[in-house]
Amino acid sequence: MSSADVDPAPLVIVEGFLSGAGAVVWGNFEEHSNYACKSNGEQIRRTIFTSVGPVSSLHDRACELFYALVGGTVDYGEKHSQENRHGRFGRTYEAGLYPEWTAERPLHFLGHSMGGSTVIKLQWLLTIGFFGKVYSPDMILSVNTVSSPFRGTQLVYSLGEDTRNAPAVRPFSPGNILAKGVHIAAYLSPIFSRICDLHADARALSFHEASFWSFLRQLYKSDWAESRDATPYDVTFEAADEREAVGEGGVNLNTFYRSYCATLTSCLQTDVDAESPRSPSFGLWLTKLILWPLYASASVIANFDFSVLRPIPAFMETVIAAQRASKLGREPIIEDGVIDVARGGDYLSAALRASDGVVPLFSQWHPFECSSTRCRHFSHGDNILDGSEKERYHRLPESGVWHVHHLADSHHLSIVPYWLGTRNQRAFWVDLGCWLRAVDRAHGARRPKTGSGY
Repeated sequence: MSSADVDPAPLVIVEGFLSGAGAVVWGNFEEHSNYACKSNGEQIRRTIFTSVGPVSSLHDRACELFYALVGGTVDYGEKHSQENRHGRFGRTYEAGLYPEWTAERPLHFLGHSMGGSTVIKLQWLLTIGFFGKVYSPDMILSVNTVSSPFRGTQLVYSLGEDTRNAPAVRPFSPGNILAKGVHIAAYLSPIFSRICDLHADARALSFHEASFWSFLRQLYKSDWAESRDATPYDVTFEAADEREAVGEGGVNLNTFYRSYCATLTSCLQTDVDAESPRSPSFGLWLTKLILWPLYASASVIANFDFSVLRPIPAFMETVIAAQRASKLGREPIIEDGVIDVARGGDYLSAALRASDGVVPLFSQWHPFECSSTRCRHFSHGDNILDGSEKERYHRLPESGVWHVHHLADSHHLSIVPYWLGTRNQRAFWVDLGCWLRAVDRAHGARRPKTGSGY
Protein backbone atom coordinates (compact mmCIF):
# COMPACT_ATOMS: atom_id res chain seq x y z
CA MET A 1 0.00 0.00 0.00
CA SER A 2 1.49 3.37 -1.01
CA SER A 3 1.60 6.37 1.29
CA ALA A 4 -0.90 8.14 -0.96
CA ASP A 5 -3.49 5.46 -0.13
CA VAL A 6 -3.27 6.03 3.62
CA ASP A 7 -4.96 8.92 5.39
CA PRO A 8 -2.42 10.81 7.50
CA ALA A 9 -3.04 10.78 11.26
CA PRO A 10 -5.23 13.76 12.23
CA LEU A 11 -3.77 16.71 14.14
CA VAL A 12 -5.50 17.69 17.40
CA ILE A 13 -5.02 21.30 18.49
CA VAL A 14 -5.15 22.09 22.21
CA GLU A 15 -5.25 25.75 23.20
CA GLY A 16 -3.75 27.40 26.25
CA PHE A 17 -4.68 29.56 29.22
CA LEU A 18 -7.73 31.77 28.61
CA SER A 19 -7.92 30.49 25.04
CA GLY A 20 -10.76 28.75 23.28
CA ALA A 21 -11.71 30.64 20.13
CA GLY A 22 -10.58 27.78 17.91
CA ALA A 23 -10.45 28.10 14.15
CA VAL A 24 -11.89 31.63 14.36
CA VAL A 25 -8.49 33.06 15.31
CA TRP A 26 -6.12 30.30 14.12
CA GLY A 27 -6.88 31.24 10.55
CA ASN A 28 -5.93 29.63 7.25
CA PHE A 29 -2.91 27.65 8.48
CA GLU A 30 -4.04 24.40 6.85
CA GLU A 31 -3.09 25.74 3.44
CA HIS A 32 0.52 25.66 4.67
CA SER A 33 0.43 22.72 7.08
CA ASN A 34 -0.82 20.44 4.30
CA TYR A 35 1.88 21.52 1.85
CA ALA A 36 3.89 18.32 2.42
CA CYS A 37 0.85 16.08 1.90
CA LYS A 38 -0.41 17.88 -1.19
CA SER A 39 3.01 18.14 -2.84
CA ASN A 40 3.38 14.36 -2.52
CA GLY A 41 -0.07 13.57 -3.85
CA GLU A 42 -1.35 12.38 -0.47
CA GLN A 43 -4.57 12.88 1.44
CA ILE A 44 -4.95 16.17 3.30
CA ARG A 45 -4.48 15.89 7.06
CA ARG A 46 -7.58 16.45 9.15
CA THR A 47 -7.38 19.08 11.89
CA ILE A 48 -9.41 18.67 15.08
CA PHE A 49 -9.97 21.64 17.41
CA THR A 50 -10.83 20.72 20.98
CA SER A 51 -12.28 22.79 23.79
CA VAL A 52 -11.09 22.42 27.39
CA GLY A 53 -11.33 24.56 30.52
CA PRO A 54 -9.36 27.78 29.87
CA VAL A 55 -8.41 28.21 33.55
CA SER A 56 -8.77 24.63 34.78
CA SER A 57 -6.01 22.41 36.14
CA LEU A 58 -3.96 20.17 33.88
CA HIS A 59 -5.78 17.14 35.26
CA ASP A 60 -9.23 18.52 34.52
CA ARG A 61 -8.17 19.77 31.09
CA ALA A 62 -6.68 16.38 30.18
CA CYS A 63 -9.87 14.58 31.21
CA GLU A 64 -11.97 16.99 29.16
CA LEU A 65 -9.66 16.54 26.18
CA PHE A 66 -9.91 12.74 26.36
CA TYR A 67 -13.70 12.61 26.48
CA ALA A 68 -14.07 15.32 23.84
CA LEU A 69 -12.21 12.98 21.49
CA VAL A 70 -13.69 9.58 22.38
CA GLY A 71 -17.11 10.71 23.57
CA GLY A 72 -18.99 10.00 26.80
CA THR A 73 -19.35 11.78 30.12
CA VAL A 74 -16.26 13.53 31.46
CA ASP A 75 -15.03 11.64 34.54
CA TYR A 76 -12.44 13.49 36.61
CA GLY A 77 -11.96 10.50 38.90
CA GLU A 78 -13.42 9.81 42.31
CA LYS A 79 -10.22 10.48 44.27
CA HIS A 80 -9.37 13.66 42.40
CA SER A 81 -12.85 15.13 42.71
CA GLN A 82 -13.02 14.38 46.43
CA GLU A 83 -9.60 15.86 47.11
CA ASN A 84 -10.43 19.02 45.17
CA ARG A 85 -14.04 19.36 46.29
CA HIS A 86 -15.85 19.41 42.99
CA GLY A 87 -18.20 17.05 41.21
CA ARG A 88 -16.78 13.88 39.73
CA PHE A 89 -18.57 14.19 36.39
CA GLY A 90 -18.65 16.97 33.85
CA ARG A 91 -20.52 17.37 30.59
CA THR A 92 -21.48 14.56 28.25
CA TYR A 93 -20.29 14.31 24.65
CA GLU A 94 -22.86 12.30 22.73
CA ALA A 95 -20.40 11.88 19.86
CA GLY A 96 -16.65 12.17 20.21
CA LEU A 97 -14.54 14.11 17.74
CA TYR A 98 -12.48 10.97 17.04
CA PRO A 99 -14.23 7.96 18.62
CA GLU A 100 -12.05 5.51 16.66
CA TRP A 101 -8.97 6.66 18.60
CA THR A 102 -6.72 3.70 19.50
CA ALA A 103 -3.03 2.84 19.46
CA GLU A 104 -3.59 1.50 15.94
CA ARG A 105 -5.21 4.79 14.92
CA PRO A 106 -3.15 7.32 16.87
CA LEU A 107 -3.28 11.10 16.80
CA HIS A 108 -0.84 13.96 16.48
CA PHE A 109 -1.20 16.75 19.06
CA LEU A 110 -0.20 20.40 18.88
CA GLY A 111 -0.43 22.35 22.12
CA HIS A 112 0.15 26.05 22.59
CA SER A 113 1.24 27.21 26.04
CA MET A 114 -0.81 25.25 28.62
CA GLY A 115 -2.13 23.16 25.73
CA GLY A 116 1.25 21.44 25.44
CA SER A 117 1.35 20.70 29.16
CA THR A 118 -2.21 19.37 28.89
CA VAL A 119 -1.15 16.83 26.26
CA ILE A 120 1.71 15.67 28.50
CA LYS A 121 -0.77 15.25 31.36
CA LEU A 122 -3.10 13.31 29.05
CA GLN A 123 -0.30 10.93 28.08
CA TRP A 124 0.55 10.43 31.75
CA LEU A 125 -3.08 9.56 32.57
CA LEU A 126 -3.08 7.10 29.67
CA THR A 127 0.18 5.61 30.97
CA ILE A 128 -1.15 4.98 34.48
CA GLY A 129 -4.43 3.55 33.19
CA PHE A 130 -6.60 6.37 34.52
CA PHE A 131 -9.18 5.90 31.73
CA GLY A 132 -8.94 2.12 31.72
CA LYS A 133 -6.47 -0.54 30.65
CA VAL A 134 -7.71 -0.59 27.07
CA TYR A 135 -6.13 2.82 26.47
CA SER A 136 -2.42 3.27 25.88
CA PRO A 137 0.10 6.14 25.70
CA ASP A 138 0.86 4.87 22.18
CA MET A 139 -2.44 6.49 21.17
CA ILE A 140 -0.47 9.74 21.04
CA LEU A 141 1.71 9.51 17.95
CA SER A 142 3.40 12.88 18.38
CA VAL A 143 3.50 15.73 20.89
CA ASN A 144 4.26 19.13 19.39
CA THR A 145 4.36 22.18 21.61
CA VAL A 146 4.81 25.93 21.25
CA SER A 147 5.85 27.99 24.29
CA SER A 148 4.61 25.44 26.84
CA PRO A 149 5.45 25.94 30.55
CA PHE A 150 6.40 22.35 31.32
CA ARG A 151 8.44 23.34 34.37
CA GLY A 152 6.53 26.44 35.44
CA THR A 153 7.09 30.16 35.07
CA GLN A 154 8.18 32.87 37.47
CA LEU A 155 5.58 35.18 35.95
CA VAL A 156 2.82 33.50 37.97
CA TYR A 157 4.48 34.74 41.18
CA SER A 158 4.84 38.26 39.82
CA LEU A 159 1.11 38.22 39.03
CA GLY A 160 0.12 37.23 42.54
CA GLU A 161 0.86 33.61 43.45
CA ASP A 162 2.39 33.50 46.93
CA THR A 163 6.12 32.73 46.66
CA ARG A 164 6.16 30.80 49.94
CA ASN A 165 2.60 29.55 50.34
CA ALA A 166 1.24 28.59 46.92
CA PRO A 167 -1.57 28.20 45.92
CA ALA A 168 -2.48 31.24 48.05
CA VAL A 169 -2.85 34.44 46.02
CA ARG A 170 -1.89 37.90 47.23
CA PRO A 171 -4.92 40.22 47.71
CA PHE A 172 -5.48 42.89 45.03
CA SER A 173 -2.79 41.37 42.79
CA PRO A 174 -3.46 40.93 39.05
CA GLY A 175 -4.04 37.22 39.67
CA ASN A 176 -6.55 37.99 42.41
CA ILE A 177 -8.44 40.39 40.15
CA LEU A 178 -8.41 37.85 37.31
CA ALA A 179 -9.88 35.22 39.65
CA LYS A 180 -12.77 37.55 40.46
CA GLY A 181 -13.39 38.02 36.74
CA VAL A 182 -13.46 34.25 36.24
CA HIS A 183 -16.04 33.82 39.00
CA ILE A 184 -18.23 36.54 37.51
CA ALA A 185 -18.03 34.78 34.15
CA ALA A 186 -18.83 31.42 35.77
CA TYR A 187 -21.79 32.87 37.67
CA LEU A 188 -23.24 34.36 34.49
CA SER A 189 -22.27 31.40 32.29
CA PRO A 190 -25.87 30.36 31.49
CA ILE A 191 -26.22 33.69 29.69
CA PHE A 192 -22.81 33.89 28.05
CA SER A 193 -21.95 30.20 27.57
CA ARG A 194 -21.36 30.62 23.83
CA ILE A 195 -18.99 33.51 24.39
CA CYS A 196 -17.02 32.14 27.36
CA ASP A 197 -17.11 28.42 28.13
CA LEU A 198 -15.19 27.76 31.35
CA HIS A 199 -16.05 24.03 31.46
CA ALA A 200 -17.00 24.54 35.11
CA ASP A 201 -19.94 22.12 34.96
CA ALA A 202 -18.64 20.09 37.93
CA ARG A 203 -18.12 23.15 40.16
CA ALA A 204 -21.69 24.45 40.47
CA LEU A 205 -20.73 28.11 40.19
CA SER A 206 -23.50 29.51 37.97
CA PHE A 207 -26.58 31.36 39.28
CA HIS A 208 -28.60 28.23 38.52
CA GLU A 209 -26.61 26.28 41.10
CA ALA A 210 -25.03 28.77 43.54
CA SER A 211 -26.67 31.38 45.73
CA PHE A 212 -25.78 35.04 45.41
CA TRP A 213 -24.14 34.96 48.85
CA SER A 214 -22.01 31.99 47.82
CA PHE A 215 -21.00 33.97 44.74
CA LEU A 216 -19.95 36.92 46.92
CA ARG A 217 -17.90 34.61 49.15
CA GLN A 218 -16.04 33.30 46.09
CA LEU A 219 -15.33 36.88 45.00
CA TYR A 220 -13.83 37.55 48.43
CA LYS A 221 -11.73 34.37 48.46
CA SER A 222 -11.83 31.93 45.58
CA ASP A 223 -11.87 28.24 46.49
CA TRP A 224 -11.00 27.47 42.86
CA ALA A 225 -8.25 29.98 42.08
CA GLU A 226 -6.54 29.43 45.44
CA SER A 227 -6.45 25.66 45.10
CA ARG A 228 -4.11 23.09 43.61
CA ASP A 229 -6.74 22.35 40.97
CA ALA A 230 -6.35 25.41 38.73
CA THR A 231 -3.95 26.68 36.09
CA PRO A 232 -2.09 29.21 38.33
CA TYR A 233 -0.85 26.52 40.69
CA ASP A 234 0.03 24.15 37.86
CA VAL A 235 2.48 26.69 36.44
CA THR A 236 4.33 27.14 39.73
CA PHE A 237 7.76 25.54 40.06
CA GLU A 238 6.48 23.63 43.09
CA ALA A 239 3.74 21.94 41.04
CA ALA A 240 6.22 21.08 38.28
CA ASP A 241 8.54 19.45 40.81
CA GLU A 242 5.63 17.43 42.20
CA ARG A 243 4.76 16.14 38.73
CA GLU A 244 8.33 15.16 37.96
CA ALA A 245 8.74 13.47 41.34
CA VAL A 246 6.19 10.82 40.32
CA GLY A 247 7.60 10.44 36.81
CA GLU A 248 4.97 12.47 34.98
CA GLY A 249 6.31 13.80 31.70
CA GLY A 250 8.70 10.97 30.91
CA VAL A 251 8.97 10.15 27.22
CA ASN A 252 7.05 7.29 25.69
CA LEU A 253 9.34 5.32 23.37
CA ASN A 254 6.69 5.10 20.64
CA THR A 255 5.81 8.81 20.64
CA PHE A 256 7.61 11.55 18.71
CA TYR A 257 8.27 14.80 20.56
CA ARG A 258 9.08 18.30 19.36
CA SER A 259 9.07 21.65 21.18
CA TYR A 260 9.25 25.10 19.62
CA CYS A 261 10.77 27.54 22.12
CA ALA A 262 10.41 31.30 21.65
CA THR A 263 12.50 34.11 23.14
CA LEU A 264 12.07 37.86 23.12
CA THR A 265 14.88 38.81 25.45
CA SER A 266 18.46 39.24 24.36
CA CYS A 267 20.09 37.76 27.46
CA LEU A 268 20.56 34.49 25.56
CA GLN A 269 23.40 34.72 23.04
CA THR A 270 25.69 32.29 21.31
CA ASP A 271 28.47 32.75 18.81
CA VAL A 272 26.08 31.59 16.11
CA ASP A 273 23.66 34.37 16.98
CA ALA A 274 26.44 36.94 17.06
CA GLU A 275 27.37 36.18 13.48
CA SER A 276 24.15 37.79 12.28
CA PRO A 277 23.80 41.10 14.12
CA ARG A 278 20.56 42.95 13.65
CA SER A 279 20.15 46.69 13.87
CA PRO A 280 16.95 48.14 15.33
CA SER A 281 14.34 49.02 12.72
CA PHE A 282 11.14 51.02 12.70
CA GLY A 283 9.20 47.76 12.41
CA LEU A 284 10.89 46.39 15.54
CA TRP A 285 10.09 49.51 17.53
CA LEU A 286 6.49 49.46 16.28
CA THR A 287 6.18 45.81 17.32
CA LYS A 288 7.49 46.62 20.78
CA LEU A 289 5.01 49.48 21.06
CA ILE A 290 2.05 47.26 20.20
CA LEU A 291 3.23 44.31 22.31
CA TRP A 292 4.59 46.29 25.23
CA PRO A 293 2.85 44.06 27.85
CA LEU A 294 4.84 41.04 26.65
CA TYR A 295 8.08 42.99 26.59
CA ALA A 296 7.31 44.30 30.08
CA SER A 297 6.58 40.81 31.41
CA ALA A 298 9.76 39.53 29.74
CA SER A 299 11.68 42.11 31.75
CA VAL A 300 9.91 40.95 34.93
CA ILE A 301 10.90 37.36 34.18
CA ALA A 302 14.50 38.32 33.43
CA ASN A 303 14.87 40.16 36.73
CA PHE A 304 12.98 37.75 38.98
CA ASP A 305 14.58 36.99 42.36
CA PHE A 306 14.60 33.19 42.70
CA SER A 307 15.86 33.42 46.29
CA VAL A 308 12.36 34.30 47.54
CA LEU A 309 10.87 30.98 46.47
CA ARG A 310 10.04 28.27 48.99
CA PRO A 311 10.39 25.41 48.52
CA ILE A 312 13.52 25.97 46.44
CA PRO A 313 12.89 24.74 42.86
CA ALA A 314 14.74 21.56 41.96
CA PHE A 315 16.23 23.08 38.82
CA MET A 316 18.28 25.56 40.86
CA GLU A 317 20.59 22.75 41.97
CA THR A 318 21.15 21.79 38.34
CA VAL A 319 21.97 25.36 37.34
CA ILE A 320 24.57 25.68 40.08
CA ALA A 321 26.11 22.30 39.25
CA ALA A 322 26.20 23.08 35.53
CA GLN A 323 27.93 26.40 36.16
CA ARG A 324 30.60 24.69 38.20
CA ALA A 325 31.07 21.93 35.62
CA SER A 326 31.07 24.22 32.59
CA LYS A 327 34.38 24.05 30.75
CA LEU A 328 33.70 26.77 28.22
CA GLY A 329 32.85 29.73 30.36
CA ARG A 330 29.87 31.52 28.85
CA GLU A 331 29.25 29.29 25.85
CA PRO A 332 27.51 25.92 25.54
CA ILE A 333 29.12 23.14 23.58
CA ILE A 334 27.72 22.87 20.06
CA GLU A 335 28.46 19.74 18.06
CA ASP A 336 26.77 18.88 14.76
CA GLY A 337 24.22 21.62 15.38
CA VAL A 338 23.16 20.19 18.74
CA ILE A 339 23.67 22.03 22.02
CA ASP A 340 25.06 20.16 25.03
CA VAL A 341 22.91 22.00 27.56
CA ALA A 342 24.13 20.07 30.61
CA ARG A 343 27.70 21.31 30.11
CA GLY A 344 26.79 24.92 29.31
CA GLY A 345 26.41 26.35 32.80
CA ASP A 346 26.06 30.00 31.91
CA TYR A 347 23.82 29.13 28.98
CA LEU A 348 21.48 27.24 31.30
CA SER A 349 21.48 30.11 33.77
CA ALA A 350 20.58 32.55 31.00
CA ALA A 351 17.79 30.25 29.86
CA LEU A 352 16.08 30.82 33.22
CA ARG A 353 15.73 34.50 32.35
CA ALA A 354 15.31 34.52 28.57
CA SER A 355 11.61 34.20 27.76
CA ASP A 356 8.82 34.77 25.26
CA GLY A 357 7.17 37.23 27.64
CA VAL A 358 5.27 34.50 29.50
CA VAL A 359 7.40 31.35 29.81
CA PRO A 360 11.15 31.17 30.49
CA LEU A 361 13.14 29.38 27.81
CA PHE A 362 14.26 26.43 29.94
CA SER A 363 10.65 25.63 30.82
CA GLN A 364 9.64 25.50 27.16
CA TRP A 365 12.18 22.76 26.36
CA HIS A 366 10.55 19.68 27.90
CA PRO A 367 9.63 18.16 31.29
CA PHE A 368 12.55 17.11 33.53
CA GLU A 369 16.20 18.08 33.52
CA CYS A 370 18.07 17.19 30.35
CA SER A 371 20.01 14.57 32.31
CA SER A 372 16.73 12.87 33.29
CA THR A 373 15.10 12.61 29.87
CA ARG A 374 16.05 12.06 26.24
CA CYS A 375 16.49 15.27 24.27
CA ARG A 376 18.37 16.99 21.45
CA HIS A 377 18.74 20.77 21.62
CA PHE A 378 19.40 22.26 18.21
CA SER A 379 21.63 25.28 17.79
CA HIS A 380 19.98 28.64 17.34
CA GLY A 381 21.80 28.83 14.04
CA ASP A 382 19.74 25.86 12.81
CA ASN A 383 16.66 27.97 12.11
CA ILE A 384 13.63 25.71 12.00
CA LEU A 385 11.89 28.27 9.80
CA ASP A 386 14.60 28.65 7.16
CA GLY A 387 12.72 26.69 4.51
CA SER A 388 15.06 23.69 4.24
CA GLU A 389 12.37 21.10 4.96
CA LYS A 390 13.45 18.66 2.24
CA GLU A 391 16.98 18.43 3.61
CA ARG A 392 15.79 18.33 7.20
CA TYR A 393 13.39 15.42 6.78
CA HIS A 394 15.17 13.17 4.31
CA ARG A 395 15.71 10.76 7.22
CA LEU A 396 13.01 9.29 9.43
CA PRO A 397 12.79 11.02 12.83
CA GLU A 398 13.58 9.32 16.12
CA SER A 399 10.83 8.56 18.61
CA GLY A 400 11.09 8.81 22.38
CA VAL A 401 13.31 11.90 22.14
CA TRP A 402 12.50 15.58 22.57
CA HIS A 403 13.61 17.60 19.53
CA VAL A 404 14.03 21.12 20.91
CA HIS A 405 14.06 24.02 18.45
CA HIS A 406 14.52 27.71 19.10
CA LEU A 407 12.39 30.52 17.63
CA ALA A 408 14.49 33.67 17.91
CA ASP A 409 12.91 37.11 18.19
CA SER A 410 9.52 35.57 18.89
CA HIS A 411 6.99 36.16 21.61
CA HIS A 412 4.30 34.00 23.19
CA LEU A 413 1.80 34.76 20.41
CA SER A 414 4.11 35.08 17.39
CA ILE A 415 3.32 31.71 15.83
CA VAL A 416 -0.05 30.71 17.29
CA PRO A 417 -2.91 31.14 17.98
CA TYR A 418 -3.58 34.44 16.16
CA TRP A 419 -3.16 34.12 12.41
CA LEU A 420 -1.58 37.17 10.78
CA GLY A 421 -0.11 35.40 7.79
CA THR A 422 3.47 36.40 8.66
CA ARG A 423 6.44 34.77 6.97
CA ASN A 424 7.39 32.97 10.19
CA GLN A 425 3.85 31.68 10.69
CA ARG A 426 3.69 30.31 7.17
CA ALA A 427 7.15 28.75 7.54
CA PHE A 428 6.21 27.22 10.89
CA TRP A 429 3.14 25.46 9.49
CA VAL A 430 5.00 24.21 6.43
CA ASP A 431 7.75 22.85 8.67
CA LEU A 432 5.29 21.25 11.09
CA GLY A 433 3.46 19.61 8.20
CA CYS A 434 6.73 18.16 6.88
CA TRP A 435 7.63 16.91 10.36
CA LEU A 436 4.22 15.25 10.85
CA ARG A 437 4.49 13.58 7.45
CA ALA A 438 7.95 12.27 8.40
CA VAL A 439 6.49 10.92 11.66
CA ASP A 440 3.67 9.25 9.75
CA ARG A 441 6.25 7.58 7.51
CA ALA A 442 8.32 6.44 10.50
CA HIS A 443 5.24 5.08 12.23
CA GLY A 444 4.09 3.26 9.10
CA ALA A 445 7.54 1.77 8.52
CA ARG A 446 7.73 0.08 11.90
CA ARG A 447 4.33 -1.61 12.03
CA PRO A 448 2.42 -3.50 9.30
CA LYS A 449 -0.64 -1.88 7.76
CA THR A 450 -3.67 -4.10 8.27
CA GLY A 451 -6.44 -1.88 6.95
CA SER A 452 -7.26 1.00 4.67
CA GLY A 453 -7.01 3.56 7.47
CA TYR A 454 -4.13 4.75 9.56
